[in-house]
Amino acid sequence: MTARVGVITFPGTLDDRDTRRAVALAGAEAVPLWHRDKDLKQVDAVVLPGGFSYGDYLRAGAISRFSPVMESVIAGARAGLPVLGICNGFQVLTETHLLPGAMLRNNHLHFICRDQKLRVENVTTAWTTEFTAGQEISVPLKNIDGRYVADERTLDKLEAEGRVVFRYLDGNP
Repeated sequence: MTARVGVITFPGTLDDRDTRRAVALAGAEAVPLWHRDKDLKQVDAVVLPGGFSYGDYLRAGAISRFSPVMESVIAGARAGLPVLGICNGFQVLTETHLLPGAMLRNNHLHFICRDQKLRVENVTTAWTTEFTAGQEISVPLKNIDGRYVADERTLDKLEAEGRVVFRYLDGNP
């Protein structure tokens, strides 16, 4: 049975088509989900792709958090539905508090666009089972609001729960 992976489109999302293509290349069925719809169409997982949802006018991901589809995503995630946030999608997940912490502007206040090396730390998630622990991969990195921050207690808890899935190599951008 082919997995069905929902890909949400918000106004300003620009990587939704690329994400649907990647889902299909991975062998799953990509299911388009619109931000105004509450119905997740019985998907097995959800991806929030990158872009600039609602133009990021208030704060990256802050307005998208209130889209009707996010009520269903939050409820699904709390019930065990795998949810992946890429770039702006990650920012939306911090705004929904599905991920603790917050995203801030990069320290140097410049947009970054380059390949970034990562080490795979956790291979037990729905998204990482095909990797090997310690494997080094390269991913495209593009952001200006890419600085994840949380207090020490939260960071320690994330580490203890195995929720740090990848770790930067060659410095933190």
